[in-house]
Amino acid sequence: MNNIVRQSLLLLTALAGFAVSAQAGASDRTLDFYWIDSEGGGSTLIVTPTGESVLIDTGNPGGRDSQRILTAVKAAGLTKIDHMLLTHFHIDHFGGAAEVAAQVPFGAIYQRTVPDQDPDGRTASPYPRMIVPYREIKAPRVALTPGAVIPLRALPGAPALSLRCVAADQKFVEPTAAQRGTRNPLTGSVPGQPVDTSDNANSAVFVLDFGGFRFFDGGDLTWNLEEKLVTPYNLVGAVDVYQTNHHGLEVSNNPLLVQSLAPSVVIMNNGPKKGGQAGTFAALKTASSIQARYQLHRSFNVPDADNGPAEFIANHDNFTGPDAAKCPANLIKMSVAADGKSYTISVPSSGHSRTYQTRAK
Repeated sequence: MNNIVRQSLLLLTALAGFAVSAQAGASDRTLDFYWIDSEGGGSTLIVTPTGESVLIDTGNPGGRDSQRILTAVKAAGLTKIDHMLLTHFHIDHFGGAAEVAAQVPFGAIYQRTVPDQDPDGRTASPYPRMIVPYREIKAPRVALTPGAVIPLRALPGAPALSLRCVAADQKFVEPTAAQRGTRNPLTGSVPGQPVDTSDNANSAVFVLDFGGFRFFDGGDLTWNLEEKLVTPYNLVGAVDVYQTNHHGLEVSNNPLLVQSLAPSVVIMNNGPKKGGQAGTFAALKTASSIQARYQLHRSFNVPDADNGPAEFIANHDNFTGPDAAKCPANLIKMSVAADGKSYTISVPSSGHSRTYQTRAK
């Protein structure tokens, strides 16, 4: 049995319980999120109350991550990806795109300008070869700039739904009049780090609003740019759910960002040894707003005590390298209620499910 067949069987078993609940989402008018295990890559699937779909990042190439995404797509009852959003041009974020698009069409791809050469400036780099399949995907391309809005349909009588890019290419949306009137008191309280010259610093950053519910996805944005996003003016404001930047690496997840976003729940899209570093766990502890921390993987970079409760973690095994295909690739799901006033996060592999109230704006 080859690795792709094996992982497909594992995924079908892991997602069997998802099929019914995902199909019920449209009739229940919920807003559904799926955090897909790309072993410390990026891949977040969102299905709106109208059945419209958004995929933010596509994991690595090679069949493993794309198959995991496709399994979630099918479990959610989708036949296409309406909007594919790419945060930046690192292989663990764009690598699976062409493989996914070969199975389900993309309605549109939202991207920053595609670099011709390695975006990190490496001379000996596989990037020029690896980007070719991505360039060849047959789908309209839409430029991602700060302030760009992804057009999502809303149900009549349902809460307003919006998905907006608030930063890209180290540029940010302008502060509103209200934001200018309130200087972030945390400004200057955390030292900076060396300048990041990689494409991580250029990551596109997204905020999704559904009624009173708010979600933040910052790709692999790094420390100094995170600071600029929230100081001297907090350009995002408080959110309900924070997807850790950069898979939980400690060159990201600046305490200034975490405290300023003041999330109630954190989702870490880490691998067993990629991301989930001690500095990030420490940063999360500085935010008193956090009620729960979820992880795609138990982190083997920190003592067990630093990981969240076992039932909040989707995958516990330490399969790395070629053995990563043996991972059951359990995912995490969130459903935001039709009125936007509460959201339920479930970890099917552990049987965990908990409902949280949306914080008042």
